[in-house]
Amino acid sequence: MLKERRMAAETVAEALFAAEKAIDAAITQTAALAGLMPATRQSANLSALVGQEALMGAVETMQALALARQSIVATHRQLSIAQRDIGLSAVAFGTGGDKPKPPTEGRLTIVDAA
Repeated sequence: MLKERRMAAETVAEALFAAEKAIDAAITQTAALAGLMPATRQSANLSALVGQEALMGAVETMQALALARQSIVATHRQLSIAQRDIGLSAVAFGTGGDKPKPPTEGRLTIVDAA
């Protein structure tokens, strides 16, 4: 049963980390776009009126992505609690050592209660 819990925790942790990475990448790319639009407009000597709605769309997207990041961080915290609730104490994953490390607050880790 412990093996199944550990495998389930690993599967969920991998999916969580992928989601966090995707949201961060989307924030990075959208921020680059939002920064590029006014700079490109200025270098083309265009009026500030050009592309204003598009810029606002990018800024609104950044706000939505920031909310998404806040939500995935809350999900991460709740999964960390669930991890402890199912009897999986936190240890470093992939360190090669057998000695468990103390839990890191707010950080979901792959664990082994053995």
